[in-house]
Amino acid sequence: MVTHSKFVSVMSSRPLDSTSMRLHQRYKTFSSKAQYQMVLSTLHKLQESGFYWGAINGKEANAMLASESTGTFLVRDSSDNRHLFTLSVKTASGTKNLRIQSDPTSFFLQTDPKNVQSVPHFDCILKLVHYYMPQSKRGGNMYYIYSGGEKIPLELVKPLSCSLSTLQHLCRKTVNGHLDISSKRDQLPHPLKDFLQEYDAPI
Repeated sequence: MVTHSKFVSVMSSRPLDSTSMRLHQRYKTFSSKAQYQMVLSTLHKLQESGFYWGAINGKEANAMLASESTGTFLVRDSSDNRHLFTLSVKTASGTKNLRIQSDPTSFFLQTDPKNVQSVPHFDCILKLVHYYMPQSKRGGNMYYIYSGGEKIPLELVKPLSCSLSTLQHLCRKTVNGHLDISSKRDQLPHPLKDFLQEYDAPI
């Protein structure tokens, strides 16, 4: 499936205009250059992830996830002009579409009035996704979705790929998942450190 993302024009647009920091087509206004850079950095990483489906809508996401196992997920552009991204995930009660909200410094899942837990914030959507995966060791905390009066646990198990990853990228994800960042990353050659930094998630 070939899709056109609303962000394509951003990647090739003219330099950032500090008086009008908006994403073309969606008219998303940013509060600062730092927020704009955070979104662009996340977008670059999403495009490398292999599970960012761009401009598909909720109906298409539901159809693609319908036959997948519980916990399969993808990230796509939000169909709501007020938001940039949506997380679509297959749960035990069917596919759920969760808006990924943002503030000047972070991304976080939409909150529900029935959820008394505080929602964690992240500077990258890849970190957000990884947090809700079983291997991230969250200390037993579970986030719940409330839908149709039902309390559904959210657990992301595997991404639904839209493209094949290169061997280099697969190796990079493996290294990111096993390398003790604090003690070993600095020992790597600079080109390798830069390559790992460009995509610093194990998913």
